[in-house]
Amino acid sequence: MTALRLSVENLLASPNEAALAAAIAEHLRMTTGRGPSPAEVRSWQRSLPALARDLADAGLDKVEMLVEYKLPLTSRRADVVLAGVHPRTGADSYVVVELKQWSRAEPSELGEHLVIVEGVPGGEKLNPAEQVRRYCEYMRDFLGVFKDRPDALHGAAYLHNAMDLDIDGLADQVRDEHSRLFTKQRRGDFLRYLAERLSGKSGADAADRLLHSVVAPSKQLMTYAAKEIRDREQFTLLDEQQVAFELVTRAVTRARRSDTKQVVVVTGGPGSGKSVIALSLLGESHRQGRTALYATGSQSFTQTLRRYPGRGSTRIKNLFTYFNSFIDAEPNNLEVLICDEAHRIRETSTNRFTPAAKRNGRSQLDELLAAARVPVFLLDQHQVVRPGEVGTVERIETVARAKGYDVHRVSLDEQFRCGGSRKYERWVLRLLGLADGGPELWDGDDDFEVRLAGSPHELEAALRAKPGTARMTAGYCWPWSNPRSDDTLVDDVTIGGWARPWNVKKDRAVGDAPPSMLWASDPGGFGQVGCVYTAQGFEYDWNGVILGPDLTIRDGRLATVREANRDPAFKSHRSVPDTEFDQLVRNVYKVLLTRGMRGTLLYAVDPDLQNHLSTIIDGPR
Repeated sequence: MTALRLSVENLLASPNEAALAAAIAEHLRMTTGRGPSPAEVRSWQRSLPALARDLADAGLDKVEMLVEYKLPLTSRRADVVLAGVHPRTGADSYVVVELKQWSRAEPSELGEHLVIVEGVPGGEKLNPAEQVRRYCEYMRDFLGVFKDRPDALHGAAYLHNAMDLDIDGLADQVRDEHSRLFTKQRRGDFLRYLAERLSGKSGADAADRLLHSVVAPSKQLMTYAAKEIRDREQFTLLDEQQVAFELVTRAVTRARRSDTKQVVVVTGGPGSGKSVIALSLLGESHRQGRTALYATGSQSFTQTLRRYPGRGSTRIKNLFTYFNSFIDAEPNNLEVLICDEAHRIRETSTNRFTPAAKRNGRSQLDELLAAARVPVFLLDQHQVVRPGEVGTVERIETVARAKGYDVHRVSLDEQFRCGGSRKYERWVLRLLGLADGGPELWDGDDDFEVRLAGSPHELEAALRAKPGTARMTAGYCWPWSNPRSDDTLVDDVTIGGWARPWNVKKDRAVGDAPPSMLWASDPGGFGQVGCVYTAQGFEYDWNGVILGPDLTIRDGRLATVREANRDPAFKSHRSVPDTEFDQLVRNVYKVLLTRGMRGTLLYAVDPDLQNHLSTIIDGPR
């Protein structure tokens, strides 16, 4: 956790508000790689001195102020956490304070905890009392310092520019003592609230303990997660799926008894149930009272997990995180770390925005291996689709064994798919040159349909007529425009007289089109063409794939055409040599071609490839 640390005395002794804001801005740049917004600077200059004066007037000038406190495993920051000593018990005591300069605000009809703030752009905001309540709940769930003392943490929203009538209705949304709301008119109540929880003694030791607290899900959260995930589980694990599940649960027991680290690697192609195993492991771990998190390297996949298994519960959503969340995690804080889509592990978690203080030189794989007693990696090596992705079985096993860890491996590849066709997957691997033997005739499968469409018009119409879910995807062979100013998408994927837009680029909806991470799961995603970065990790009933002009046929075998590819990640010949480009593009199409559970429809832009496919796909066209 990071924060700019000041005592009330130090803050009041600051030469001026501008100097204080400059110090906080420098801290932000060092820890996040970004500069502050003008609104943040104004808040620091106006709100922090006001809070410090109130604390001094309450006799709390030795309390420690942790400014811009970063919540663990997230990018969210609380305005201030006050660290001190409880006046009655003498124990550590903390108050999270959310500072608002708002002068007028009112409840919104659009949501129970939403408010409309006069003069503040950007639409509805979360009621600051609810905001601080959630911060407190998150901290109690993830910080060991609150493991046995959840009541040591409280929260308050302080609207120091507003009178009660200016925010009429906001206080009605306050849930409990962990989310109080105070106005300028209630300054006396605010001072009494603080004095009941903090004393005039130095809060330096309490601040130390908070900043150095172990980060791990609490027992209370584990109980809650078990009820929400495990008790609602609809999965039946079969054969090797159950083997993998039991292998991990036994590894956790061994790691506990022998004080060793156990690494489990689960491999399997699309549809083999890797994510089903991962979710079952998460639920079982929490049911058994074991600390566990679920991490991926995909924003789309993680956001979908937060939306569906975590639906309706912020606490469950927080169990789903990213591979780069463990840069500064304490070793073995978790008992189980479930790394799904582990083929997306990157060389490093840092990027050009990472502050120098966090550039520790460690690989992302090292960080993940260190974070838990039992790191579990679930992967498909043929889904490495971007330069810098290094999640292979060989790499994981080599690094783990070099550190002296026990490694266990289970393959799901001999198991039938949960949906789709094992025969079709082999056909795809041979078509793409990812398996020996060369392309072979597709002569049908009673449970899986493969068709070659004569045009993109035909492909889209056939998908629309299918029952169940369907999506269209394509290779990255067309430009990708930003939305127009009227909130419509540009029809970038143009083939003859047919044109459709790519899926939305970013994490907000555009018109009726869902945000990028929900393209594969939201019904509104059908109208756009998906790319590998939004399709990877997902499955739908019917899969329509446009093989772009970066694929052709030479001497009866598939070949790649670098000049036709538009993916910015592949642009540099120096960083992505031709041999690596060729392998990555084949992996991209392997991902795209294996998303369907009931069938796949294909169309190739390159005439030679389209003709070749017509000779090896047996069936109606």
